[in-house]
Amino acid sequence: MHTIKLCIIESTEVKRLKQLILLASIPLIISCSQDKEDSASSLNTIAQDYVRLGLFIGQYDTDFVDAYYGPDSLKPKTKPELFPKDSVLSAIAGMRKQLDQLIARGNDSTSVRAKWMSGQLTAFTRRVKIFTGEYGTFDEESTDLFGVKAPEYPASHYEALIDSLDKTLPGSGSVQDRFQALANRFIIPKAKLDTVFKTTIAEARARTLAHYKLPAEEKFSLEYVTNKSWSGYNWYKGNYTSEIQINTDIQIFIERAIDVGSHESYPGHHVYNMLLEKNLYRDKGWVEISLYPLFSPQSFIAEGSANYGIELAFPGQDKVRFSKEVILPLAGLDTAGIGLYFKALSIRGKLNYARNEAGRGIVNATMNDEQALDWLKKYCLYNEETALKSISFIKKYRSYVINYNYGQDVVKSYIEKGAANGHWDVFSNLLSNPVSPRDLIK
Repeated sequence: MHTIKLCIIESTEVKRLKQLILLASIPLIISCSQDKEDSASSLNTIAQDYVRLGLFIGQYDTDFVDAYYGPDSLKPKTKPELFPKDSVLSAIAGMRKQLDQLIARGNDSTSVRAKWMSGQLTAFTRRVKIFTGEYGTFDEESTDLFGVKAPEYPASHYEALIDSLDKTLPGSGSVQDRFQALANRFIIPKAKLDTVFKTTIAEARARTLAHYKLPAEEKFSLEYVTNKSWSGYNWYKGNYTSEIQINTDIQIFIERAIDVGSHESYPGHHVYNMLLEKNLYRDKGWVEISLYPLFSPQSFIAEGSANYGIELAFPGQDKVRFSKEVILPLAGLDTAGIGLYFKALSIRGKLNYARNEAGRGIVNATMNDEQALDWLKKYCLYNEETALKSISFIKKYRSYVINYNYGQDVVKSYIEKGAANGHWDVFSNLLSNPVSPRDLIK
């Protein structure tokens, strides 16, 4: 048995700063020796320190913590005026050394948890550097933050897809103009948004409940907001409760009601967070799961699964049928041309990786705003307001954009390889375990 002896990580900062750190009770404590304590107990101690450290960073970087539903005792009590970057990075490095020792012990649940936390801590390091103005390239940042580098495609790849869309769309003029003219027929009037979203989410929930038994007390609230760089957001509050926000800054097209609604709710983020909370935090007591750091490999799984979940809930032609029979009448829109529109959308969906190239250009400073705007309008077929909103998103969230397209493709491939066990069952297993992007790719 080993007894953990605690010591303070030495920082390169001045004595005053170290005193502030101690007063703030951040987890700058790691094992200096292990006398004979059980591995699982050691890991639980590290897990608490992991949570404390993440919450401490979140006091300064307000985008760092996406959700937390763990013990109040792990929350920081005070906040030093200055962010102690060097000490925080030292704490992360020390924690990873401890985890490396546990990872080496095998493939039991302790090593699985340790490996998962180690990947999350790699992201902590990169995010702390970004927050303090120490930037990397788009691919360097995505590799550290999300555990992967997304594929790159040349302009010719997107041009071939646009040629395919050109053959699909009727009429004359540019592909962009013809696609936009078709899409504009399916803009949801603002007065109908609440009805449309509530109906769509209710349908997605019913389809999810046909496969999963969710906690009886689960619930969500729905709110409409403005002045955001994203189209929708799920703020998970714990206790199986979410606050879902829909951004109404820009026009919302009919497919977005299904996509955003399902992505944020069922079987997307709301279900993902509930399953983690129930199966890992509550049932197993894995406290590290109670902290969801936004810039981490966990977001690659979260966004990829939420996007794939749309297809799972509305497979094949179900989106077309549901739009035609339910959503369009509710929105007061004509159903003529809806089949063609979704056919065009399926081709445009393959253009999603073009957004990554805009991200690379902006982050790597090889594109200015005007060039990025032109790129997004030409290769993503965005209208100007959507393209500008996308640029705003990239500037704030940087390489996060890969999680939506590459994340979806990786999750889709993983689920379909295990389809013999049933898509919904494989999906549930994915959402209920500490899985890394590399696990899915392997």
